[in-house]
Amino acid sequence: MAATALLLGLILVLGCFSEICVAMISFSSLQTTLVVTASHPQRLLRAGEDKITVRWGLNQSLPAGTDSAYKTIKVQLCYAPISQVDRAWRKTEDHLSKDKTCQFKIVKRPYTTGNQTLEWTIERDVPTATYFVRAYALDANDHEVAYGQNTDAKKTTNLFEIQAISGRHVSLDIASVCFSVFSIASLMGFFFVEKRKGRKAQQ
Repeated sequence: MAATALLLGLILVLGCFSEICVAMISFSSLQTTLVVTASHPQRLLRAGEDKITVRWGLNQSLPAGTDSAYKTIKVQLCYAPISQVDRAWRKTEDHLSKDKTCQFKIVKRPYTTGNQTLEWTIERDVPTATYFVRAYALDANDHEVAYGQNTDAKKTTNLFEIQAISGRHVSLDIASVCFSVFSIASLMGFFFVEKRKGRKAQQ
């Protein structure tokens, strides 16, 4: 009985230790081993319409085997510092479990050697802000072990702006105009008919 209790206690301690380790993964501890670029039209981008071409791959100047633990790549759209000011829900934290910098998934797929390219249509729920792109390399336990981004360490270069969808749609605007024209025409027709009836009644 005592041995069983000891074993259960040990399992519990190890489980808690594992959770603590996961929670303690910090961004500052990650190696910058990935090269990431993001190509897009040089203008204000529109959510739900415009596309971003993202490219990523291992920095070829690094020693062979650097990526031996990489199993998965996770690419995300991230808020630039200028769009985090006075917005706690976008705050950057060193502990990745608490970090809110990167909230929009672009893609998550198995890691492969060599450069990869993806054309991503900006999702309709992306809010108006200034952004950059970051890629994380994950190990077999789905933990971040390395990263790369299309901007510098201070996140001031190669940023881009996205305009949120307004909630209005061209087809809805057209339908609204058509309905207005139809209403006016119907109203004019009604008055014309009533006027003719009035004249006939006078005769």
